[in-house]
Amino acid sequence: MRETETISGQDCLDVQKKTDGSVNIIGEVATDPVASWMIQSAQVASKFTLFTHHAKTFPDLVTALRNSMLRTGVFKDERTAEEQVVQVLNFDIHLVKDFRGRRYIERVTECVPVEEKNEYTFDHRKEKTLEGKMDKFIDNATNYFTKVTNRELYKYVNILEYRNDEYVITNKISDYNLKEMRINMDESDIEEFDKFVERNWGKQNAIPVSATVSVGNEESTKRRGRPKKEV
Repeated sequence: MRETETISGQDCLDVQKKTDGSVNIIGEVATDPVASWMIQSAQVASKFTLFTHHAKTFPDLVTALRNSMLRTGVFKDERTAEEQVVQVLNFDIHLVKDFRGRRYIERVTECVPVEEKNEYTFDHRKEKTLEGKMDKFIDNATNYFTKVTNRELYKYVNILEYRNDEYVITNKISDYNLKEMRINMDESDIEEFDKFVERNWGKQNAIPVSATVSVGNEESTKRRGRPKKEV
């Protein structure tokens, strides 16, 4: 789809949400409004979204998309905007062009959102003295301010890297994305995929093939995001 003088890109996206499309491909996320459309489509409008971007590193990609969300007014809070961006960036396929003119995939990076854990305690109820209760309160307050000021929203790891003219598998794909990938495969693909995973990262806790449909339906309301690729 392409916007015209009378039909905006947002109108195109709103129509697409009502179709049976599975994949959205956004050719170039180079402006703030297009970044907003990408986040929307990755969250609700398709099974997953592919888009291109010119960020040099993965943190730069997150920062650029976050700033676009803020500039378009979709979000007012920087942390909230970054959380939404991280939720839709599953994989980053980073291409480079060297001085010889060769184009190749330099790395494949996975984004892993950091889940917030409730580390607060209610041990103050067991304390007999006011001093003990204050100590427990201060411990909880310290945890709270640490979460607010220094909370890590995501981690990123390279799954594949190009080293010395060959591709090297460096880190394991997260269990969450392994399961999501298996849900979208037929039985023959699952069998080959499991062999690949076991060969590179050891035997995993398998999901029965007969359960993949029910697991997919069960997970459809809990999806963290849609796979993303940068070209």
